[in-house]
Amino acid sequence: MTILVTGAAGFIGFHLCKRLLTLGEEVVGIDNINSYYDQKLKTARLNILKENSEKNFHFYKESIENKDAVLNIFEKYKPIKVVNLAAQAGVRYSIENPDAYVKANLVGFLNIIECCRNAKIKHFVYASSSSVYGGNKLMPFSENHSVDHPVSLYAATKKSNELIAHSYSHLYNLPSTGLRFFTVYGPWGRPDMALFIFTKSILEGKPIEVYNHGNMLRDFTYIDDIIESVLRIINKAPKKDDTFDMNNPSPSYSWAPHKIFNIGNSQPTKLMDFINAIENSLGKEAKKIFLPLQPGDVPGTSSNTELLEKWINFKPYTSVEEGINKFVNWYKDFYEIV
Repeated sequence: MTILVTGAAGFIGFHLCKRLLTLGEEVVGIDNINSYYDQKLKTARLNILKENSEKNFHFYKESIENKDAVLNIFEKYKPIKVVNLAAQAGVRYSIENPDAYVKANLVGFLNIIECCRNAKIKHFVYASSSSVYGGNKLMPFSENHSVDHPVSLYAATKKSNELIAHSYSHLYNLPSTGLRFFTVYGPWGRPDMALFIFTKSILEGKPIEVYNHGNMLRDFTYIDDIIESVLRIINKAPKKDDTFDMNNPSPSYSWAPHKIFNIGNSQPTKLMDFINAIENSLGKEAKKIFLPLQPGDVPGTSSNTELLEKWINFKPYTSVEEGINKFVNWYKDFYEIV
């Protein structure tokens, strides 16, 4: 079975490809290796995938906005399942660079799902985000809650992805599953994320910027738990639900073969506790600069994962302390810090 993974050199994409390859799957990876963050880190991830499985891993340095290139890859490998993780990431970056989000998250997404429709693939899995909950105050966030009030363009593009996927599931009977990831962290993580930034700054003796004066709450979810969830979801495509009540519609499911799931640890952590765990792991105290909430940010996230657990019989469980220790060990090893 050939599985196509976009964003293969990214944080989640790399870990997913690595697991699929260890399971003996043939994987086709697409990534444009853009300069949003350190390209050397992306290249290092790719090298691991290529070294561990030269025959089963096929990589293309391409942007999913390039419709002809994507179409050629689909025609050549005829994937059975597709996982779309390629996107322009980052909430704050979307305020300054909106064009990048329209191109990758909307145009690119449409190119991929169009190819999936034409190829009649068995399951289209795509990354959404907890950011879609926007200004919601009621926590934990449930798939049944409204996501009609995004507070960043990034969040708006992710909700758009969910709507586009649902329409394709309805029109073309394309089995699709959207995954609302909650603050993913762990080894090989993104340099623009808090854990990476804090660890680097603390080790270098530089101050860290603590937004909302430290009054942030995040549902940090360890990468291995994310990948285990994604693997199980890939192998369980949604089906049509003839019992769907159109007089009382629920956002969490549909008459079409389309589902949306939260993937989070369901144990929201205070930002100051998160920083404390990093300090303990490093054995070094951070110098802190307290700042107000940034545009596009939300003060808290927390996931209700009951639907996920019922669907795949798995729930993310790794503690923040354990996950941070694993990240710190990787960071020191990768950057050769004694």
